[in-house]
Amino acid sequence: MLDIRMLRENPELVKAGIAKKNDKTDIDKILQLDNERREIIREVEQLKGERNKVSGEVAKKKKAGEEADEEIKAMKAVGEKISGLDQKQRDVERDMHNLMIWIPNIPHDSVPVGGEENNVVVREWGEIKKKDFKVLPHWEIGEKLGILDIAAATKISGSGFYILKGLGARLQRALVAYMLDTHTSDGFLEIAAPFIVTADSMFGTGQLPKLADDMYKTTEDEMYLIPTSEVSLTNCYKQQILDQKQLPILMVSHSPCFRREAGAAGKDTRGMVRVHQFEKVEMVKIVEPEKSYEELETLTAQAEKILQGLQIPYRVSTLASGDLSFAAAKCYDLELWAEGVERWLEISSCSNFEDFQARRMNCRYKDSDKKVRFPHTINGSGLALARLIPAILENYQNADGSVTIPEVLVPYMSGIEKIG
Repeated sequence: MLDIRMLRENPELVKAGIAKKNDKTDIDKILQLDNERREIIREVEQLKGERNKVSGEVAKKKKAGEEADEEIKAMKAVGEKISGLDQKQRDVERDMHNLMIWIPNIPHDSVPVGGEENNVVVREWGEIKKKDFKVLPHWEIGEKLGILDIAAATKISGSGFYILKGLGARLQRALVAYMLDTHTSDGFLEIAAPFIVTADSMFGTGQLPKLADDMYKTTEDEMYLIPTSEVSLTNCYKQQILDQKQLPILMVSHSPCFRREAGAAGKDTRGMVRVHQFEKVEMVKIVEPEKSYEELETLTAQAEKILQGLQIPYRVSTLASGDLSFAAAKCYDLELWAEGVERWLEISSCSNFEDFQARRMNCRYKDSDKKVRFPHTINGSGLALARLIPAILENYQNADGSVTIPEVLVPYMSGIEKIG
């Protein structure tokens, strides 16, 4: 959520920023309501001063044994006017809030302007090696090896789901353990958090109200299945005032993720790439504002470290403004190469939300001067399994139809070196 002072002091900057995200929120209407609100507050303060003055006169007259009926009548009228203005203020603040929650975060100055076609590749790692045989896409090799069953998942839950069996399930478990071990050894605190959260928590990290149609919602109590454990982790500190000494806070969690939008665009409908439920390891940082962009770089490097360990070629792109999420000020996308489909697959988004989420959650901290400020929040996948497993099945595929286990995973697979 943006600071109202930013809208007051730099309305054109805000308008230009949200335009880069193709947003059309009426900033002038919000400022009009803000002016109306402040005028109501001024009027109420004047009336309270008048009421206090009359109250003093009533007390003097009563002490002197004089009649004060007219003053009491006037004071009652002032009180009724104040009550009416208080209600008007609540209505204006409600309307203002309902508009402000739809304003997206403003892109950082370093973010390129435009849509997906304007994303900028900032670095690549690894060599894409062409094999001397036809590499099968993951859904074919997975079925041949008996480790992936899309048909059974479709019978159980409909399209957009998958089942991993045997060494496929074991591979997923090994990847989760490898990622968690890597991140925790680098200072992240492992958290096992709820997978079902309140609407308030979803609002705090920016999924609501903007992305309501993409979320799975329970009918009885209006709870939500998390689209990522970013929601649970970040909200651990909502409505709290932290001490500066607690920062940075580094958290990591493994969870299932649930998203209704999977396959809506009509692409990537085969296999595991675009599904409604998948596993993911997520990293979250809560940091001092002055250090957040440095922390974004180190978090991105942490996600890259996993891919480098797995020896999978990847590239890192800075997302253009129109491709940024609602809450992000800057985002790096990590895409890995999948040989079977011969394309790049997004595997992680590492984002800096600046103080956007902290304001929505009312998460604050006291700095060294005891001033209460909003921290910056950062998150990134480390990594998403529904994209990572296909890349392994395709990039590590052998001519005989087997799949070699990446070397770093062999200890997590009890020494198994190949699926075949």
